[in-house]
Parts: sequence; structure tokens; C-alpha cells
Amino acid sequence: MNQYLYEGNAAEVERMTKEALAEGRIVQEVLTEGLIAGMAVVGEDFKYNILYVPEVLIAARAMKAGMAVLKPLLAARDAEDASNKASVLLMGTVRGDLHDIGKNLVCMMAEGAGFEVHDIGVDQSVEKFMAAADKYEPQIIGMSALLTTTMTYMKTVIDGFEADGRTDVKFAVGGAPISQMFADEIGADGYGTDASSAVELFLKFIGHL
Repeated sequence: MNQYLYEGNAAEVERMTKEALAEGRIVQEVLTEGLIAGMAVVGEDFKYNILYVPEVLIAARAMKAGMAVLKPLLAARDAEDASNKASVLLMGTVRGDLHDIGKNLVCMMAEGAGFEVHDIGVDQSVEKFMAAADKYEPQIIGMSALLTTTMTYMKTVIDGFEADGRTDVKFAVGGAPISQMFADEIGADGYGTDASSAVELFLKFIGHL
């Protein structure tokens, strides 16, 4: 399955997902060892310029074909997702930071995993994150930063939401200078070392892992 996903062969990914379930594989196993593991390779090759955005998009569409098979089974386990409505993810790079390659990859992979993704772009203030949260009502907000000079603004965003009484959203952070220790210090709910681990974290947030 991993190879077909890497090649962007949506029909084969869908077929093999159904086949794995028919053989008695559990949903989480198919999701993590098949779809997420496959996209992790795509993400790694994208990082080193072996693959480019068009190939990643094609692979993400193939992942989406597999997720379409798994999603009803995942939703059935979670009463909140019984309507099969996509969970909403808001993504943005924090104020002062113009880097977006990692963020863009997370967005593509999250969309492939079945999330409704809203990317507000780079150099975003706490006010813009709040305005976007009002508009899209996300369950998860993902923030990225590539500079040590901008990463501290992540805490400004989290503190702003808390001060405004908005505690019903999960915050995930990532980027080259970010660590689990830093995520804990600023009160984030999770940290992704790379795009695939970020999507895995998002799925855990909504109870699908």
C-alpha cells in the first residue's frame, strides 16, 4: 500500500485498504502502518526536494481515497463524529515568520486524512488567529515557526485564546526550533516533529487513533 500511495495510485490504495480490512486488520493498524506511514515517506522526500508539491498533492489524494474507506469505521467509534462531519483544522505561521513549506505539507497531509483544513498563511497575529477561529470554528489550531525569534509568539496566541475564555480548542505546534519541552512550556496540547507526526497528533485529538 505504501508504494501505491507514494505513486499516487488512488484506486490501488482504496482497493488495498478494503482488502486489509477484509483480512481482519484493525482500523488503526491500516491507518498508521498503511496510510500515515506511506505519507511519512512522501513528507520526507518532499523535505529533501526528491518530490515536489504536485507529487505530494497526488499522494495526498491517494491517501484521501483510503481514508474514505476508513472514515465511516472511525466515525462509528466516536459519538461526536457520528454525523461523519469532517473535523476542522486551522493552520497558520505566526507573526514575523514568512516560512510556509512545512505548514503547507501538513495542510496537504491533513486534508488527505479527512480534515477540513483552513490555511490562513504566514505572519499571522493572535487577532487574525482569533478571527479565523470565529469564522471556521476549528477543533484544532496548528501553528508553525521556523525562527527562534518568532517561536515565542506561539505562547502569545495560546495566552490570547485562554484570556478570551476559548479553551475548547486544541493547539498543536511545530517547526525546526520547536521541541516537546517548548510546547509544554507554552501550554500547547501537542507537538509534531514532522508533517506525518503532526497529522497523527491531529487524529489522536479527535479520537481516531
